[in-house]
Amino acid sequence: MSSSTFKNIRVYGLACTIYWGILLFGYDTGVAGGVISTKAFKTAFGLINAPQKHVDAVSSNVVAVLQGGAFFGALASAPMSGWIGRKPTLLIFISIFVVGAILQTAADAGTRGLNMIYVGRVIAGLGVGAISAVCPAFVSECAPKEVRGRITGLFQIWVATGVMLSYFVNYGMAKHITVGPRVWRVPFGLQLVPGGIMAFGLLFAKESPRYLARSGKTEQALNNLAYYRRSTVDDPEVRAEFAEIEATILEERESRAGLGMKEAFFGPGNWIRFVIAFTIFLLQQFAGQNSVGYYAPRIFQSIGYTGTTPSFLASGVYGIVKVIATALFIFIGVEWFGRKWSLFFSALWMGIFFYIVGALQKTHPPVVRTDDYVSPASKAMAGVIYMYCVAYSFGWGPLPWVYVSDIFPNRTRHYGLAFASATQWLFNFVISKITPTLVSKLGWKLFIMFATINILGMCTFSLLIPETKGKSLEEMDIIFGAISAEDRAKDISKAEHVVDDEVHHRGPAAAGSSDQDVEKGSISQRSK
Repeated sequence: MSSSTFKNIRVYGLACTIYWGILLFGYDTGVAGGVISTKAFKTAFGLINAPQKHVDAVSSNVVAVLQGGAFFGALASAPMSGWIGRKPTLLIFISIFVVGAILQTAADAGTRGLNMIYVGRVIAGLGVGAISAVCPAFVSECAPKEVRGRITGLFQIWVATGVMLSYFVNYGMAKHITVGPRVWRVPFGLQLVPGGIMAFGLLFAKESPRYLARSGKTEQALNNLAYYRRSTVDDPEVRAEFAEIEATILEERESRAGLGMKEAFFGPGNWIRFVIAFTIFLLQQFAGQNSVGYYAPRIFQSIGYTGTTPSFLASGVYGIVKVIATALFIFIGVEWFGRKWSLFFSALWMGIFFYIVGALQKTHPPVVRTDDYVSPASKAMAGVIYMYCVAYSFGWGPLPWVYVSDIFPNRTRHYGLAFASATQWLFNFVISKITPTLVSKLGWKLFIMFATINILGMCTFSLLIPETKGKSLEEMDIIFGAISAEDRAKDISKAEHVVDDEVHHRGPAAAGSSDQDVEKGSISQRSK
């Protein structure tokens, strides 16, 4: 373990604690597609002899209602996390998730049970959506700039791990439990385990120092920052970092008094960040990965893995490839290659591999068989899909979350992450609704469509955005033109004197009130 890793071990610990909720993100989105493809589920809910259109509708509904709930959960998290803090918000929404998971697990067969699953997944979605918005903000606000990309990028490792676990849970169920309500109760019930671990771990987590500083709790913010840096409040590096945080907050208070929705979106340097957040998640959802992720058994059946067990096993291998590739990129590549060029080459190779899959499926269409035989052409297509997964994991999988966690300023970060997460869940919902129909109607053309989006849309977008590797969160205002580098340097110098006065001379009782005094005059002197 490197010295920097050991120094930041508490931030890694925070990430590994709250990212149990992100594992739910991956598990919840992956498990449903497998459950609804089982014969026992179709029998219990009247889908065996139903028209394919009805089967597609139920399949997409079971998957998509979670995304619908997550969209509203992500939006609701913004005002709440800005008002009561990151930690209390996560505790509230993980409790909401648990209620939804219990409803899904308790559902019986029949129409009433299906409606119970729908309701449970909507409620669970509220929790997952909020967690997906707040967790990256929480972690990025506690992480130092040198390793922020790596620590924030753990998000995608936990998503990928959750997806992988869901595939192997489905595979295990297909092998050992094939009849009765346990076919859906066991997979849905297992969601409660990571939810409980996250809730317990949160009880011992410390609040974000940036949130505390913005709330006027200066001494507690400085103490928490020192805690996450495994140092003391008198450490020059800690005090310099905190001075930069304070300078940013004071600038925002001077120029953005009374933050409203208009200012949050259209304040200096803000609107382009929201455009980037919207576009990056729109493109990510139409990259093709989520169609494969949600309906992996169905996708692998479409390319020739016709038996239930082979399709589940192929899906499980896909999950393993995704976890390993994501981990390699996060721990080695994200701080080495940066954000911009990783996104570009990731999209380029994704498009190339999906063009190959589409061409193979066109020239070697899978033959429908009743046994578990898989043709060489189908194995080749599966192999190329696995290579596509590696390309996705080396850029467009983890980096959208890393990038949007980078770019927003302190005072609008909760709005920015909530907006980004809501965008992700909105188009997640769209993809989960339309994928069964696209698979049925388009066949090989589905992969050609995604490949074209990868190369024409995502490669071009990657070239237009600024690099954020190695920059502090406070430096993003300079990158996006909200303030000049010269003015920021002056404000940091003034903030260092303010912090000294608050912590060492005025004492903790006055620390909260001092923000108002500084807000009235310290930064305004810059223009004189």
